[in-house]
Amino acid sequence: MPNAEELLRFLPEMILTLAAIFLMLWESRYDEHDERPGMPAAALIGLGLAAVASILAGAAPGSAFRNMLIVDSFATFFRLLVLAVGALAVLSASPFLRQRRAEGGEFYALLLLSLVGQSLMAASNELIMVFIGIEISSIASYVLAGYLRDDKRANESALKYFLLGSFATGFLLYGVSWIYGLTGTTNLNEIAAILGNADIAPNAMFSAVAAALMLAGLCFKVSAFPFQSWAPDVYQGAPTPVSAFLSAAPKAAAFATLLRVFFTAFEPVSDRWLPLLAAVALATMVIGNLAALWQTDVKRLLGYSSIANAGYVLVAVAAHSTLGISAVLFYLAVYAVMNFGAFAVVALLEGSELSDFHGLAKRQPVTAGLMAVFLASLIGLPLTAGFFGKFYIFKSAIDAELYWLAGLGLLTSAVAAFYYLRIIVVMYTKPVPEGRGEMAAPAASVQAALVFSAAVTIGLGVFPGWLLDWATRSSGLLR
Repeated sequence: MPNAEELLRFLPEMILTLAAIFLMLWESRYDEHDERPGMPAAALIGLGLAAVASILAGAAPGSAFRNMLIVDSFATFFRLLVLAVGALAVLSASPFLRQRRAEGGEFYALLLLSLVGQSLMAASNELIMVFIGIEISSIASYVLAGYLRDDKRANESALKYFLLGSFATGFLLYGVSWIYGLTGTTNLNEIAAILGNADIAPNAMFSAVAAALMLAGLCFKVSAFPFQSWAPDVYQGAPTPVSAFLSAAPKAAAFATLLRVFFTAFEPVSDRWLPLLAAVALATMVIGNLAALWQTDVKRLLGYSSIANAGYVLVAVAAHSTLGISAVLFYLAVYAVMNFGAFAVVALLEGSELSDFHGLAKRQPVTAGLMAVFLASLIGLPLTAGFFGKFYIFKSAIDAELYWLAGLGLLTSAVAAFYYLRIIVVMYTKPVPEGRGEMAAPAASVQAALVFSAAVTIGLGVFPGWLLDWATRSSGLLR
């Protein structure tokens, strides 16, 4: 039987699961077209309680369920990050879905269940638990992508996401089976002990194949080369608040898994996979930024931007240092906020084409100003959180003597400035399209999400120290 400490370490996932079940039962009380008052608030309460539980669990670090889960500062950081993204998703999705007569308890239940999987991914110390967490998160995400059932584009994006995601998960599970066959265990620490012992270590080539298969599966989850093609299609077709959620929370959890698996289990053979990871980082940055140059649909543009940003994060992973890990944590946090803010603005418009942003500064000046802040941070301009995020990423690469990767990363980042600035230009210089007057003010919940995102984006650009200190304290994976 699990003891009280083990249950405490699993408490955030239990709260999220119970909240999701409650919302589904509550949904059964309503007819199809009835309003669902209070459901977003109930989802936020569940998220808040899970966040409190995460903090309490983080104050009592340790393992649970025979070392299958490990709660440390690293897991707590990612748990709180994905819960914060989930709260922003609830705030921005409610008015969006209500306007389309599609709001329902099942949406919030699916969102919470997806977060259950992501929280498990961050805390898993076992490859089987990693797989279970990924599947819980992915299955809920597939349904969320196609939540607007009458929208053909949403159906297409959900089907594509499901088929490609299942294919990538097959790679991951095949890699798990290989490493289990080679080492006789799926525990990350035990795998590391075996691979690091020359007397009992399996054949190096077979270990490399297992690592490569698992890396392929995780590259899909973070939308890295050569498994990145799904991202722009899914983000374009899915409901915009769902696109915002998918671009931030599942990606952060996938990076947590990548760091945990490769910096623990495969750390003894890091000299074999680090060069490959550096090459993947470069290809991801190049492909994401160059493809974004030609996009006229802003959701699709942000999809390619998310690919490029995955490449930046992989640069810090390839640095293979404590500074690199803290840079990953810092950048994922600031990227989640600024990217979510940009998607939330897109959700307010009647469409996502670049022409829909024409004259936005005249139609809704505050919204245009907030969008400009998010885009400036995505570029990496000073006094925004994105500037310090990229600074620490490329500093970690330079400290690791990956000069070529840092230099080429900076060049691709300069390319990205063009397509971000293009959106700002059309918002402030193009005339308002005919037939479109002033926009109505966003709903209060959306305003709260936008203001919070902008405040964090600017606040961390001026005072980044507290988050960087937290990220540094949470980066102790390397021994």
